[in-house]
Amino acid sequence: MLILYIVLAIIGFFIFLNLSVVLRAKFRKGKSVPEFGGEIGRAIREGKKVMLYFYSPTCSACKVQTPIIDKLINSSNGKTKIFKIDVSKDMNIALKLGVMGTPSTVIIENGKIKEFFVGVKSENILRKFL
Repeated sequence: MLILYIVLAIIGFFIFLNLSVVLRAKFRKGKSVPEFGGEIGRAIREGKKVMLYFYSPTCSACKVQTPIIDKLINSSNGKTKIFKIDVSKDMNIALKLGVMGTPSTVIIENGKIKEFFVGVKSENILRKFL
């Protein structure tokens, strides 16, 4: 019986962690974006709509999401600048935006976070924000 309680506690802990990541992402909507340098910062300062996709090469869910993002990049009409950010190489932007897990997709419009997705999202859902 003790083992059952331990297993349930572990499962509950992981559910809590997942829920806290999703809730933190939702609370970021509408917040101003911090200053960024480079091409991303330039696009935000110019008032362009920006999609930031955060991934990791070792993330299995990212292996599902990345081809969808690549398809969006290839079919982009130019109104939205789409950036792929490998958090294993560049964690700076992820930390500034509060990204806590991958895959995460952040939509920025007029210098504010319009949407913050955690986990795999369909092409149709993401296309609505382009």
